[in-house]
Amino acid sequence: MELTLSIPALLFPAISLTMLAYNARYLAIAALIRQLHKKYQETESSAIALQVRQLRKRLSIIKNMQATAIFSFLLAVITMSLIYIEQSLWANLVFGASLLSLMVSLVLSLVEVQLSTKALSIQLGDMEK
Repeated sequence: MELTLSIPALLFPAISLTMLAYNARYLAIAALIRQLHKKYQETESSAIALQVRQLRKRLSIIKNMQATAIFSFLLAVITMSLIYIEQSLWANLVFGASLLSLMVSLVLSLVEVQLSTKALSIQLGDMEK
């Protein structure tokens, strides 16, 4: 299969929407951390400190999700440049790296969603007692 300019261009909207979703998750967690920080200063609860540690872990994962998505986007642009200057071997290699980077970002997203779901399950279990 021959790689044309339109193939890596297909990644642009997908990566852009993915990054938008990642940014929304980041902003939601940042707001939650600010709330918990205020509560922690008032109560110094160890449960809140534990939640903040978990949120720190999730924030780190989201940062890596965003970084690999941006890297994927950059590689897609480089691929298009390589196609334009007719360097098809390099274009194929860089495009493969772009897809791999996007897959890593999506796997990290799956991990973060699992952590988020686990945290919510723990809080729901607390309420059911």
